[in-house]
Amino acid sequence: MQVGRQQYDQYLQRGEIVPSQSPLYAVIDPIGDAIAAVANAQYFAPFHFLLLAQPAPNAFSMPGGNVYVTTGMLSLLKNRDELAGVLCHEVNHDIHHDMYNVYQLTGGAGGPGDPQAASYERAAETNADRAGAYLCAKAGFNPWGMVWNFRLYRQMTGASHESSASSDHPSDQQRVADLIALFDGDKATFGRFQDDVADAQPLSLPYGAVSRQQPYPAYPPYAPPPPPPCYPNCR
Repeated sequence: MQVGRQQYDQYLQRGEIVPSQSPLYAVIDPIGDAIAAVANAQYFAPFHFLLLAQPAPNAFSMPGGNVYVTTGMLSLLKNRDELAGVLCHEVNHDIHHDMYNVYQLTGGAGGPGDPQAASYERAAETNADRAGAYLCAKAGFNPWGMVWNFRLYRQMTGASHESSASSDHPSDQQRVADLIALFDGDKATFGRFQDDVADAQPLSLPYGAVSRQQPYPAYPPYAPPPPPPCYPNCR
């Protein structure tokens, strides 16, 4: 919780948190609310989805339930299912305490290239993809949006993320293959969803919506108990 609060305060002091009155929240809030309605019961604190005024496409979660999405990421994504896929993935990093577990695993000394941390994080990314797909399906979003995100990244950049022994992420190709195998292997959950991006509801972003003017949203006023070591059935 302390780490999450400190990170929020840093963004707030730098003026990077998009103000709550921005019309961009009308784009992300309905999707985030639907996901939180399913995910909150799996975590010790409610989830909050915050926008950062940063041009680089990125999204990440912090301990305590804050999930951050940059305006660069929001402008890159094309439809609601792609955005939901991003949020479902990041929410599951919090649910499984991945940042905290890496800290404990390395004694707080892990850094880039740490083989022990990298191995855990590769497994955590795969697990967040898998659990995120189930979360998206339960929240009413097409889990294929997660696959479309990888295709979109390759289309926009002409490249994909590759894995190595020191990489903290599996390759994009492997992640896509794992997701498709999951969808094919669990027709009861995923059979009603189709790999048809043309059928997805587009994101409609208001022009010039990003503003850094105050007031900024206040930090959520709650003090949850310490997180348990792991929730039932988490891996």
